[in-house]
Amino acid sequence: MGLARVTLSGRYVTVAPLDPVMHADSLWEGSGGAANAELWEWMWDGPFPDRASFGEQLRAKARSEDPLFSAYIDNTSGRAVGFGSFMRIDDKNQVIEVGSLMFGRAMQRTRLSTEAMYLMAKYVFEDLAYRRYEWKCNALNEPSRRTALRLGFTFEGIFRQHMIVKGKNRDTAWFAMLDGEWPTRKAEFVRWLDPANFDEAGVQKTRLIQSS
Repeated sequence: MGLARVTLSGRYVTVAPLDPVMHADSLWEGSGGAANAELWEWMWDGPFPDRASFGEQLRAKARSEDPLFSAYIDNTSGRAVGFGSFMRIDDKNQVIEVGSLMFGRAMQRTRLSTEAMYLMAKYVFEDLAYRRYEWKCNALNEPSRRTALRLGFTFEGIFRQHMIVKGKNRDTAWFAMLDGEWPTRKAEFVRWLDPANFDEAGVQKTRLIQSS
């Protein structure tokens, strides 16, 4: 099965093809402007101080085939609260990367972000039947590195002086998850995402325990 612009529905979030018109308002509110500049620190582009430049980059992302972007829709509010992509798509070798992740403030540290990553991984391994799922980030980006491990990716090393981003050197930390590891990872996602794992205030009762 080849990669397509699909909609992946979960309990808390829906992963849907990025629409630069339908999703623009809520994405701008959650990640645009000077107040949200820090959200773009580790991104390829941004921050975007004005709505026009933000809209332009959304349109470019919506047209892109690789990376192939999706918006993350909060099922409760119906609003787009972030976006991300499948990228470096290698159908021949059955390898794909998840990246260009922008979690707006309403998505950070919530069940939505974890479920979005679960839905994308599930699609890679169960629908595409790919062998390898990758996560890469700036080696200095400690939050991203911790998130990769929490989500079940295994650290594979550092590519030194891998690229230049926004005029600065980037050493890249590589992580990956393999198809043979997915059943165990999936069971942990399902356990953690169960409503029974959260108290009345929405606080998790147990952590998501993945690879180290």
